[in-house]
Amino acid sequence: MLALLLTLQRRGRATATELATELEVSVRTLYRDVAALMAAGVPVWTEPGPNGGIRLVEGWRTRLDGLTADEATALFLSGAPQALTDLGLATVAVSARAKVDATLPVELRGRASRIRERFLLDAPGWFSRPEPLDALPATAEAVWTGHRLDIRYGDGAASRRVDPLGLILKSGTWYLIARHRGAPKTYRLSRIHRAEVRPETFVRPEDFDLAAWWARSSAEFDRSLLTWPCRVRLSPRAYKRLPHLVPHDAVRRMLDDAGPPDADGWRTVDLQLESEDVAVDQLTGLGDGVEVIEPLALRHRLHTVGTRMAALNAPKLGFL
Repeated sequence: MLALLLTLQRRGRATATELATELEVSVRTLYRDVAALMAAGVPVWTEPGPNGGIRLVEGWRTRLDGLTADEATALFLSGAPQALTDLGLATVAVSARAKVDATLPVELRGRASRIRERFLLDAPGWFSRPEPLDALPATAEAVWTGHRLDIRYGDGAASRRVDPLGLILKSGTWYLIARHRGAPKTYRLSRIHRAEVRPETFVRPEDFDLAAWWARSSAEFDRSLLTWPCRVRLSPRAYKRLPHLVPHDAVRRMLDDAGPPDADGWRTVDLQLESEDVAVDQLTGLGDGVEVIEPLALRHRLHTVGTRMAALNAPKLGFL
């Protein structure tokens, strides 16, 4: 409803269909939200007919203004508390939310409060330790302002001059996407030992879409790790468990491509894993729910692991 209010203020007048399309809701939902705005005291006016539409009463404007640039940024990141802390925006986020709360109609203010009480986005994964982020302040400054950046990346690496295109927070880990020698590359922030903002700016590629580039890059990286083929039979339980042991989207697609289950419910699956050693560790976690068909070397290694586990865990004398 806040998006609807600000859209009406920006556009002046629009049809229900135009508003529903822009806000990605159904026309029925839009009319329900218009009624809720009216009930909240917002002077929304609906006019029937071919030249009609939905608009705010002439001269009325919301008092939702006065946000600083940092506060506006913090609002966009308010679903990720750790990101705000890393970027030094935790305090201004509180200020931004206070300004928004003070200017919302009572009904919308209550909804915002209920959202904060009932929903929290906790981005970092379980059992993860915070990484050193000494380079983040300078890197973020260069990203915001469009200045070139000198970084020292990795152990003993030489300095690189890059054009910082964006920052990504993935499962609690920060990455810098920067153009180096004409091509965008990914740099893990914790491996940047020094970052210095250059005085000169750069021209950002007009066709660069950070979200689209990250999606393609992540998929390519996922596939690049899985180059070692094997064929296995999986029990129903192992079939469901494998994606948790090998958390790659490509592996999920391999499972989807498997044939139908046999009479016992087992499926034959062609997999691509990282290496034979990694395959042994990952498939061992499936216990007696996996049978290796090929290669034979992997089958023999799983047999050896199983034999050793059986010997180590055999019942002791006097115990069943």
